[in-house]
Parts: sequence; structure tokens; C-alpha cells
Amino acid sequence: MRSTRETTIIRTSAIGILANLVLAAFKAFVGLATGSIAVILDAVNNLSDAMSSVTTIIGTRLAGKAPDKKHPFGYGRIEYLSATIVAVIVLYSGITSAVESVKKIFHPEAATYTDISLLIIAVAVLVKLLLGTYVQHQGKKVNSDSLVASGADAKFDAILSLSVFVCALLSRFTGLSLEAYVGVLIAAMIIKSGIEMIGKTTSEMLGERASSELSKGIKAVLEENDRVRGAYDLVLNNYGPDQYIASVHIEVPDTMTACEIDSLSLELSRKVYQKCHVVLSAIGIYASNTADPASKAMREAVEALAKDLEGVLQIHGFHLNAKEKQVKFDIVVDYAVKDKEALVSHMQELCRKKWPDYSFQVNQDFDISD
Repeated sequence: MRSTRETTIIRTSAIGILANLVLAAFKAFVGLATGSIAVILDAVNNLSDAMSSVTTIIGTRLAGKAPDKKHPFGYGRIEYLSATIVAVIVLYSGITSAVESVKKIFHPEAATYTDISLLIIAVAVLVKLLLGTYVQHQGKKVNSDSLVASGADAKFDAILSLSVFVCALLSRFTGLSLEAYVGVLIAAMIIKSGIEMIGKTTSEMLGERASSELSKGIKAVLEENDRVRGAYDLVLNNYGPDQYIASVHIEVPDTMTACEIDSLSLELSRKVYQKCHVVLSAIGIYASNTADPASKAMREAVEALAKDLEGVLQIHGFHLNAKEKQVKFDIVVDYAVKDKEALVSHMQELCRKKWPDYSFQVNQDFDISD
């Protein structure tokens, strides 16, 4: 059974296909009747938008396939590929429009507009603007990059159609022909939009940092439990829009038994999925000192040392073994630090000088999520 998200994407894309085919037909008729290269290119642009919507539907259907042995995490990432294809279509449309517009600058042809043709172009502007707003809104609602990209492209098309309409008015009432020049300007805007879309989807396929809202939300759910003294090292692996598999470390009292930790892990995983719709596949454990009063004072002193070091973002996972005189903790290092290992070594050396009777194990962590 299709999910609500998939149904919304397919229905919105189908509306886009129908609207663009109708607009393309009317514009092609007007363009051929008036001899306007701008209107003809506008019609071709509508056809490319219809192709984009078809691509979005195919991508969504493929992404909705159930996980199997070959792809155990599903096919959700196909949506990123389909969004890239849409972006390429937009880019190609902009380039071809630019080429044709430049040709008409050097070889201009006079267009003849009628009142009916002007009315059709004006209605097309309004329809395209409404369509773009609707598609983009639906895309943001269901977190579909393909729909958001298509909606943004439709809004650019509305601007393109508006410029064509203005040029048509000037041509009709003043005889001044600016179609080709305006075509070049709008084509540049479309090309810019296509490049930005490709950059965005490529970045997502490479693996972007999870949103601050999501990562902080997950940690908040974990820390609601009284036995969890902190949540760290949250890693969110994305397998398509709104499809995350995560792992995290939590700090718990060192007096908890394995059975208690097991029960706590199951409870936390269930709550994270219910509230954040994220699968928490692994929970690592940091043992927090409960019996040693000296641990808190030493931890605060270590954090004070780290605070003065540029590039250290956080200290966590602190544990003191008073009997063996061993201390371990992790430090989160900013990505901007060039020599991260040197910073970790420096932190370790500062601790050894302050507490020469103790051995220190300082582990480097990365600033993966907020």
C-alpha cells in the first residue's frame, strides 16, 4: 500500500504534467501563429517541465520499493537521483533557451500578436505561478526535493512567461522588439537555478550533516529518561528523504547491570522512533562515576582546561578509575582544526602535567551532529 507521502508526490506531479501539457499546447499554437521565438521556447520549456514531473513520479515509485537482500535499507536514495535528473533538465532548458535567444539577437524576426494571443500568454503566467507555488508547497510538506525543484522551476517559468508577455505588449503597441534580449536574461536565471539544484542534490547524495532540529530532538528524547546523563556521538545515516538509521552513545550510571542497560536501550529506541521517526540501530554506553566524589571535581577541571583550547567543542564520556588511577574521556574537535591529532596530544599532555599520578586516555571525536 502506498504511503501518504508517495501518494502526495505522485498526485502533485500528475497535476503538473497535465497543466504543463495544456500550457505547452496553447503556447505552441500562439508561437507558431505569431512567429514569436520567445513564445515557442516558452512552450518547449513547459514540455521539459512535464518531463520533469514524469521523472519525479518514476523516481518516487522506484524509491518506494520494499527493502530486499540486495538493498536491505530500501531504495529511498533514488529520489536524490530523480531530483538530479530534474535539475539537469532545467539546466538543459536554460542553455537551449539562451542559445536560441542569442541567435535571434543577430537574426531578429518580427512577431505579430493579436488580442487573443496576449490573453493566452497572460493566463499562462498566472497558471504557472499558481502551479509553482502549489508544487513547491507540497514538496516542502512531504520533504520531496524533486517537487521542491519542480516548483522552483515553475516559478522561474512564470517570470519567463511574464517577460514574454511584456515583450509582446511592447511589440504590439510600440513595435519595439526586446524578446531576444529578455530571453537571454531569463535563460541565465534558469541556468543558475539548474546549477544550484544539481549542487543541492549532489551534496545530499554525498551525505550532509543532519538538521540541527532533528539531532537535538533525538538527544532531547534520550535525555528525558532520568538514567541518561547525556547523549553524544549521534550519527544519522540517510537512506532517502525522512529515512534515517542512527547510532548514539549515552552516559549512564556505572552501577547499572547489563540487564538494566538492555531494557533501557529497548525503551529508548522505541521512543526515538515514535517521536522522531528514526531507527536507532545501536546505542553505545559511557559509564558515569557514581561512587567516587572526586570524579566530578576532576571532570570540571578537565572541562576548564579544554575550554581554553581553540578547536575543542566538547568533553564527554569522562570516567575515573580511582583504584587504577586511570582517566578516559572523549573530546569533540572542530573540523576547522588542521592538525587534530596534535590538539588531542596537547590536551592529554595538559592533563598529565596537572595530575602526574594519573594516566590519561584521550579519544578524538568529530563534530558530526549538533
